[in-house]
Amino acid sequence: MRRRNFIKNAGLLAGGLTLLDQAVLPSSPRKTNPLPKWRGFNVLDFFSPNPAPSPHPTTEEHIRWMRDWGFDFVRIPMAYPHYLQFDRSRDITPDEVFQMDEQKVEEVDRLVMLINKYGMHANLNLHRAPGYCINAGFHEPYNLWKDQAALDAFCFHWNFWARRFRNISKDKLSFDLLNEPAMRMDMNDQHSPGTAVPGDIYRKVAGAATEAIRKETPERLIIADGNWGGSNVVPELIDLNIAQSCRGYNPHAISHYKAPWANKDPDHNPEPKWPGQVGNQYLSRDMLETYYKPWIKLAGQGVGVHCGECGCWNKTPHDVFLAWFTDVLDILSSNGIGFALWNFIGDFGILDSGRSDVAYEDWHGHKLDRQLLELLQKH
Repeated sequence: MRRRNFIKNAGLLAGGLTLLDQAVLPSSPRKTNPLPKWRGFNVLDFFSPNPAPSPHPTTEEHIRWMRDWGFDFVRIPMAYPHYLQFDRSRDITPDEVFQMDEQKVEEVDRLVMLINKYGMHANLNLHRAPGYCINAGFHEPYNLWKDQAALDAFCFHWNFWARRFRNISKDKLSFDLLNEPAMRMDMNDQHSPGTAVPGDIYRKVAGAATEAIRKETPERLIIADGNWGGSNVVPELIDLNIAQSCRGYNPHAISHYKAPWANKDPDHNPEPKWPGQVGNQYLSRDMLETYYKPWIKLAGQGVGVHCGECGCWNKTPHDVFLAWFTDVLDILSSNGIGFALWNFIGDFGILDSGRSDVAYEDWHGHKLDRQLLELLQKH
């Protein structure tokens, strides 16, 4: 499927430090990333606002393969309308945002339990939250960054999931508040002009959701995606004691080559190279080192950092993708930062990615990209 484009913790899994703690003196030793270097995948069972069954539903066999291949992390991006009951022949109303569908909620339960059964960590993410998604495809009735009603609904959903999973250990389950926050002129047009969310507004939203979660499970590990689509460290969140999640998509000229949801004119994207001149910029490992430097510094301050999404759409030549992705994973891994590939099965995945330039290996009826798998295992 195409990639459409928090929690006080007394132990090792603390998401961050207090403002006093982060005042590290020049002579202080560099801290290590307090999050485990989780490695794994995103699975898209609940990614669509449409509750129709996923074209690639996650099975027990899939989770076992992940575990057997050496991975220990599964991120579950969810669109909140997927697990609601309302009249889908028209746009959702604010009142309907609170109407949970117990059958769909139980499906989320089962997937979390399945992941935990195989000793893997599950990460629950609102990819689409009331009033915000980085992608179009569903009409939001309000704006999370501007409307109190949207924030109230956002907190309701996280309080619901915190209560639902209150008996699951923080070692087995974490919450990722909101996928790739950004401030858009039109919340229902993904190509409308946008900017990073003002830090005080992001703090207000993340802080409110964190409080809603902590009311039910004070020890739950909470993660906040970086600002401006996951790219930027969010200093305003550090004293909330929550981890932060970066992305492995930089530059988009490589990761989202010809992707129609990420480019206004995908047919005229310049041919990707790594390293090399692409359009008006020279792409190289140096630019990645610069891009990840703030994230490495954040982890060095003792704030948990993980890369919640990374990978490359299937139109980028495979050799270019692997050369670039080797540098991305090497930088992350050498700094103790784990990752989750978008996705497991599908256009970005290690199975059935639909690339035209890969010698796939048959794997129980699936087409396995063995080169990509071995690259992931290496890091």
